[in-house]
Amino acid sequence: MLMIDDRLLQAVVAIAREAGAAIMSVYTRDFSIEEKSDKSPLTEADLAAHAVITRRLAALTPGVPILSEEAVEDFSGPDAAGRYWLVDPLDGTKEFIKRNGEFTVNIALIEGARSVLGVVFAPALGVTYAAAAGVGAFKQEGDAAPVPIRVAEHKDGTPWRVVGSRSHAGDTLPGLLQKLGAHELVSMGSSLKLCLVADGSADVYPRLGPTSLWDTAAAQCVAEQAGGGVIKLTGEPLAYDDLSAILNPYFIVHGNSAVNWSALFG
Repeated sequence: MLMIDDRLLQAVVAIAREAGAAIMSVYTRDFSIEEKSDKSPLTEADLAAHAVITRRLAALTPGVPILSEEAVEDFSGPDAAGRYWLVDPLDGTKEFIKRNGEFTVNIALIEGARSVLGVVFAPALGVTYAAAAGVGAFKQEGDAAPVPIRVAEHKDGTPWRVVGSRSHAGDTLPGLLQKLGAHELVSMGSSLKLCLVADGSADVYPRLGPTSLWDTAAAQCVAEQAGGGVIKLTGEPLAYDDLSAILNPYFIVHGNSAVNWSALFG
């Protein structure tokens, strides 16, 4: 039986870091860029990280299926317990190509509808976010000891700290933010946006544009275990049990506040 505990979490952190090293070996030199069928970019770093992660996860948890962005066709569905690994080997490929450091390795363990373990590693920044149900949420800078993290509690009368996408800002967000009132907008790439809410650096991240399941699952676990929420505009948690569609609905990542987010942005 697979136990969700700190031992498993640290094993996945090690896998994410190994994948990050494979990514950085490409990042520091010239590399080719291909285009996938959905017009999104693909580099050899994506494929190198995918190879590391799938090989290591298969050895760590034999029999648990793996759904990776780079091999969707190989996924036959969750196991009998509704469990599977959900992986984005290189989240933020556009940021990788720009060489701005804001890209991550995302590894999540799904049980039913929930992400119960998540690791987000930003190899160029040397930052790891890790969380598991019953274990908590942590941030680690380089090789320093992991530090527990909690979402912030917004104080009335202070500007909202809002995270926005660096590469997918869209046209809808500015109008919606007028409803929120005074705010400061911070741009960030990849799943780090969710992690900024998780560690209290931001108050809210409204995502009113397309994302895929593997973009959010690992960081959602971090945000939830840090005391926050990742909700659809209907107010329900973002879920991972319906695999008939790879795209997520619009969602909001939030810390502690009295705001009814689904009523505000819905």
